[in-house]
Amino acid sequence: MRVFPVVVLGSSCSARTPSPDREVRAIPTTTPLSAQSLAYAEDFVSEDEALQAARARAEEVGVVPVGSGAGATLRFLTACTEARAVVEIGTGTGVSGLWLLRGMRADGVLTSVDTEAEHQRLAKQTFAEAGVASNRFRLIPGAALDVLPRLTDGHYDLVFCDGDKREYADYLAAALRLLRPGGLVVFDNALWHDRVADPAQRDEETVAIRELGRTVRDHEDLLPVLLPVGDGLLAAKKVWSPED
Repeated sequence: MRVFPVVVLGSSCSARTPSPDREVRAIPTTTPLSAQSLAYAEDFVSEDEALQAARARAEEVGVVPVGSGAGATLRFLTACTEARAVVEIGTGTGVSGLWLLRGMRADGVLTSVDTEAEHQRLAKQTFAEAGVASNRFRLIPGAALDVLPRLTDGHYDLVFCDGDKREYADYLAAALRLLRPGGLVVFDNALWHDRVADPAQRDEETVAIRELGRTVRDHEDLLPVLLPVGDGLLAAKKVWSPED
């Protein structure tokens, strides 16, 4: 059996044993980021006029869309997976949808569900202004839990959830059915305005998101990551199984 050496670059570890009379200081593994650094990362990828216009429409109708950092992450994820079929729960005015579409394949189709038909009308305007062909998206009005059962099993590359936080567990169950092996499920507001990390916060939405995080983290068929962009993105890959 051949043994290959492992080289670790940039390590601050030393093979020498410290002297007993030398003070040993604990070195933190990470340094908390400043608000300035977080803001820098959030705005690292700028938004064009189409996204800015969609964001202005969202403010007019009282919709809170994903931030630019979360949007850029969604584009990155759809680009990395070469997504051809994506489901979005919560159309809003098209901010997240446009980010998703810009990462998807040129022949990709976004299926977006929202209870507000007026919001979807504004999203359609957003997509048109951005030059997105009408055959690249379908906007379905209605409650997500009524619409999702009608979608095709194992057909989708990514499911993005930004709807009713109390229904997040149900969205996860639906996503596991809808996703192909290797597909991604992504939840917005995974940190929920800094409430999820605070165990003293026990309102219904916070508890639902906190429990979702534990479920995703411990699920044997999911490979999870929690990203501190925007209000938090919880993403997980549906891993392959022998039955797939």
